[in-house]
Amino acid sequence: MEQDLLNKKEQRFDEVLALLSALIRIQSFSKEEEKTADLLEGYLIDRGLLVSRKGNNVWVKNRYFHPDKPTILLNSHHDTVKPNKGYTKDPFNPEVSDGKLFGLGSNDAGGALISLLITFLHYHDREDLKYNLIWSGTAEEEISGKEGVESILEHLGEISFGIVGEPTGMKMAVAEKGLMVLDCYAKGQSGHAARDLGVNAIYKAMEDIEWIKNYQFEKVSDHLGPVKMSVTMINAGYQHNVIPDVCHYVVDVRTTDAYSNEETYKIINDHTQAEVNERSFRLSPSYVPKDHVLVKAAEELNIEMFGSPTTSDQALMSFPTIKMGPGLSERSHSADEFIFLDELREGPEKYVELLDKIII
Repeated sequence: MEQDLLNKKEQRFDEVLALLSALIRIQSFSKEEEKTADLLEGYLIDRGLLVSRKGNNVWVKNRYFHPDKPTILLNSHHDTVKPNKGYTKDPFNPEVSDGKLFGLGSNDAGGALISLLITFLHYHDREDLKYNLIWSGTAEEEISGKEGVESILEHLGEISFGIVGEPTGMKMAVAEKGLMVLDCYAKGQSGHAARDLGVNAIYKAMEDIEWIKNYQFEKVSDHLGPVKMSVTMINAGYQHNVIPDVCHYVVDVRTTDAYSNEETYKIINDHTQAEVNERSFRLSPSYVPKDHVLVKAAEELNIEMFGSPTTSDQALMSFPTIKMGPGLSERSHSADEFIFLDELREGPEKYVELLDKIII
């Protein structure tokens, strides 16, 4: 019995390693994921599953899916960023060395994507589940694109809660910061630089930027800390002797569950002189309550919980979600990206332990 269990675990690891290696071999930059979607779709069809697809998004439901049961979504992405110039290895060659699997997307987020898929297959034929399961491998996560997971949510039906696969060291992110990018236009009046005429838009922008630098939002999130604002771009003027009448600056705002994106925007707009235009309110902060079934299961399993400063597809989901997966966030987008083989071995097992607390 114990040997059978070990054999199943080893079989799951072999499946993860083989499928992830196949994924790494295929270029899948954001908006160019057709061939990796083909791979995932074909893998599931070959196993006799009824697969759905829209664009470069692939999803599948468990065999005994029933509309009267609540549904858990297991989601991760198969797009990658482009490899940076620091690579010394072929980013599309899945090289195993020193207990690591090297390759673009191995850590972010191929390890989580395939671990969740193998986890889903572990439950697919079970008739005794209290929950339905849907696995989805989605596109455009790295650019928060509209043709990614956001485009298929309406086709999935009502989701009770979700697990979003990202590299967290198998710790559970129970909260995640949102993202709002603001284009701000400080308005002045043109004049000759040699004369005491005009209103310098740069100086007006500097007053706003000083406020942005020093302002402390009243409410602070328990898991995510304070809202963080950073001025990341600035542009004004076209000639040395002309007072600029417009100064454009960009603010990167990392929001928390203490305020909605809309509330955060209003506070900023009320305290600055510039015309403030939000690019989007789509990428919202998220938070799972302490009494949620996922949190309780994590407590029983002694899974460490934290608040994540980085955004993911969680931001596009209106239902409760946690973020969890093998690998580490700090390796994402790095040269010679890798994931440890032990992390790939652990991924499905930890997911199964968590889901067993909930769905059996």
